[in-house]
This record gives sequence, C-alpha cells and structure tokens, in this order.
Amino acid sequence: MAQRPNIVFIMADDHASKAISCYGAGINSTPNLDRIAIEGMKFNHCYVTNSICTPSRAAMTYFDLGLVQPDGGSSVGEKLINTPECTERKIPVPQDLTKFKLIDKEDGTVFTFKSHGELAEFKFQRYMQRYLRTIQSIDDNVGRLLDFLDSEGLAENTIVIYTSDQGFFLGEHGWFDKRFMYEESFQMPFMIRYPKEIKPGTVCDDIICNVDFAPLFLDYAGLKQPSYMQGVSFRCLLQGKKPDTWQKVAYHRYWMHRDIIHEAYAHYGVRDQRYKLIYWYNEDFGIEGTRQGGQDKEWELFDCQEDPLELFNCYHDPRYKPIVEKMTKLLEEKMAEIGDVPVHERIV
Repeated sequence: MAQRPNIVFIMADDHASKAISCYGAGINSTPNLDRIAIEGMKFNHCYVTNSICTPSRAAMTYFDLGLVQPDGGSSVGEKLINTPECTERKIPVPQDLTKFKLIDKEDGTVFTFKSHGELAEFKFQRYMQRYLRTIQSIDDNVGRLLDFLDSEGLAENTIVIYTSDQGFFLGEHGWFDKRFMYEESFQMPFMIRYPKEIKPGTVCDDIICNVDFAPLFLDYAGLKQPSYMQGVSFRCLLQGKKPDTWQKVAYHRYWMHRDIIHEAYAHYGVRDQRYKLIYWYNEDFGIEGTRQGGQDKEWELFDCQEDPLELFNCYHDPRYKPIVEKMTKLLEEKMAEIGDVPVHERIV
C-alpha cells in the first residue's frame, strides 16, 4: 500500500487573488506564497459556490460528525437577541465634516478632513495598508512552514495548499467585502505543492470549486467520498490529466437578500473560462435573515476575456444572443444536477 501523504491545508480569510503576487495584479509581493505556485501548481479558475465565509468552509466538512458538545446543550444556534430597530436607521454624514476629528489610538496623531473625498481616501489607504500588512504576516509564516518541511525532509510527501474562503473586493466597483458573483469576490486563489505528483511551475485553467476540496483530501487519504458531497476530486488535473467529462462551469448562489447589514441582493449564475451569466432574482422567499424589496429582476452577461473588469453587460447585445442561450442552458443543467430550483423562466 502506498504511503499516504501529509496534507497541510491553509485557508485564509478574505484573501483576494489580486493580493498574491503570482496572480499578477502588482499590488504587493508575496514570495513565499508564490513559492507554492512555483514549486507546484496555480489554478486560475477556482471559484466559490457562495461567497461567504461560513458556507464556504462548511463545504469541506462532513454532514454530521456524531459528536456531542456536553456544554452546548440545546441553546447552541438559537437566536438569543433580537436586532433592535436602531440598527436599521441610517445616520447621514454631517455636512460640517471639517469639524470632524479622527485620532490615531496608537500615536495620538490627529487627522482633519476638509472634504468627504479626503476622508474616503484616508479610509481606503488605511484599510489597504492594514490588509496588506496582514498578508505580509501570512506570507512570512508560510515561508517558515515551507522551510521547516524542507529542513525536516517532509516536503516530498506533504501536500501544501494555500487558498482563501472566497475572494474579496479591494475597492473595485467602489466596494469592499464579498457576496457578489463578480470576479474579485467569486474567484478563490488556489496554489498547491506536492512534489510526488505535481510538476513545478504548472498552471491550470480548468474549473474547480470549493466543494471539490474535501473530495480531493479524501482521495489522497484513500477514503470513500460520502454520497451527499456534490464536488469531485481534481487529483487528475494535478497529474496533468483532464477527463472529457470535466465540469464546464462553476455555479454560485447568494440567497441572503438584503440582509440588514450588507444589503446584497439575491442572485445565482454560472461561469465558464470566458463568460459569466448572472440572474438577479432579488427575492427573499420569506427566509429568516432576508428582507423584502429592492430592484427589479435582471440578467447580466460578461465577456471576461474582452471585459475582465466586468463593466459592460452584454446580455441584451444581439451579438451575444447565442452565448446567452448557451450559458442559460448550462445554468439550468447545473441547477438540475445539484438539485437547485430555478426561479427564472426556463429555456430547457
């Protein structure tokens, strides 16, 4: 029986692909994270099925571990505090912003702003500085980990994976956070090193999703994949072998319509290597945590090759009519495959 590999799986929180230098955005330098890609494989089309932390991470767990928390009791998961109405009230920014002072708690520096623009610029710069410092710390410690594996002779039989629970907006489209199916939020970074099977410096443009992670781990561990897991192991891709039946699209659905904190609208869609189709169904369906109202239903189609920033909706462009039909068919086939229910007018 072949020796099973060690698996070191590193999943950061909200780490955008653009904030890893091997993905080529030029925002920062991450030599140690890049090292995983240089000595292994980088995926350009790894996507999350729901761009929120908890469902993304939950996709890697078993349905029920069969463990009892003696201290948890029946209160675990219950709603204990109702959201007070005061959190629903939006307080407008005061017009006399010049009287506003922001003080750095670390060194006492007083910041003054003469316009809304100055304040916005300050907030963005401070945010990005802190975000990139955090990533620098991650990169440093990933380097320590890789050096340890090398020095202890463990690297050859150890799979090292670095990814994030989803992407993250870094000011693109004027946003931060995630939730949407736009690329900055939808795409996950994914680099993997395993000298026994993966050729160094390889890049994969085939589609994988976060639901495929657990099946991959089970594959390498020699364990059976539970029937309720919807993903598939992509070990074949790591070995440079792509089956003819490999998945053509990645599927995404965000259902928490207009939740009180984020106001993101409900939508679903699919993406292949070039095109992305999104349907904003904008309904709450009476689910707890959602709210009624919002904009009308809307379709979007993006040509991610010609328009990588996703600024131009091609859905109603006559030139893209065949693509709309093709992508809608793929969407409906994928929803049928996983048991999701379409709420748009079907063509299949």
